[in-house]
Amino acid sequence: MRHISLNRPFVVRSYASSWPASQLWSASYLSSALGTQPVNVALTPHGNADSVIDVGGKGEGKLFVQPYERSEPFTSAMQYIQAQELGGPAQHKNRPTRYLQTQNDNLRSEYTALFSSVPPSIPFAHIALQKQPDAINFWLGNSHSVTALHKDNYENIYVQVRGKKHFVLLPPVESVCVDERGVLAATYKPRQREGSAESEEKEEDLNNLIPHVTEPHTYTPFALWDPDTPPSDDRGTRFSHLSQPMRVTLDEGDMLYLPALWYHKVSQSCNEEGICCAVNYWYDLEFGGSFWSMANFIRGVGLLSPAKSGG
Repeated sequence: MRHISLNRPFVVRSYASSWPASQLWSASYLSSALGTQPVNVALTPHGNADSVIDVGGKGEGKLFVQPYERSEPFTSAMQYIQAQELGGPAQHKNRPTRYLQTQNDNLRSEYTALFSSVPPSIPFAHIALQKQPDAINFWLGNSHSVTALHKDNYENIYVQVRGKKHFVLLPPVESVCVDERGVLAATYKPRQREGSAESEEKEEDLNNLIPHVTEPHTYTPFALWDPDTPPSDDRGTRFSHLSQPMRVTLDEGDMLYLPALWYHKVSQSCNEEGICCAVNYWYDLEFGGSFWSMANFIRGVGLLSPAKSGG
């Protein structure tokens, strides 16, 4: 509770090792529990869902691009995820990366068959935050997926079940380092074959996902700087080199408390079955206290500051 009151992340090793999910959720168990049930699948050409890409020449333009989503049988999606991880790059060259990542309380709806394997709330979080989770989410993917640096308006309890997750964490005070800007929003879609209708989508169409600008045009605030790369002319601020990211790896059964508004970049490693699986609990941020207003003040100062020392 003291760590939570200070908005300070922490890890509890093997916190969930006794959960039924930690004991049961093998690839075969998940296939048996969910079978051919349709699930939402996010597809991207490079495992880059919800990220900023450059379009045109260097510095000419940027898009905040979201994945192409479609419904697939669970077993088909998982087998593809495994094959991409275990089959080598040649087998899936130029093919999209799939990630089961709906963040809409899916463990209590889309994946309800798995819900009994995890607790309905995290006891210490329920006491410290004095509320029930707004959402409980199931995640399944492979090492090809990387989540770009971003922040959430939720207190996050993240539990690793299979494989490993690698987090890069920046506190809200480092918002002046991340180069957050409003970026034109887009969504990946298959390139339509000449003479074909949209309803005639085939598997080969998914091998050529291209970004389509959202209509009407909207701009999404998003961090441009990647803490794993040096600041550049078009990504980063004059403060980025001062950032001191924290790095942590979650092993199977480990739990991370990730405070609201902390920036985080996430990559992952698979287990021997070729999957990486996790569950997270989102508790709504308390907007009435001083933290929210102070974090927004610091973010506002960062947005007003010149991007580079010569600006």
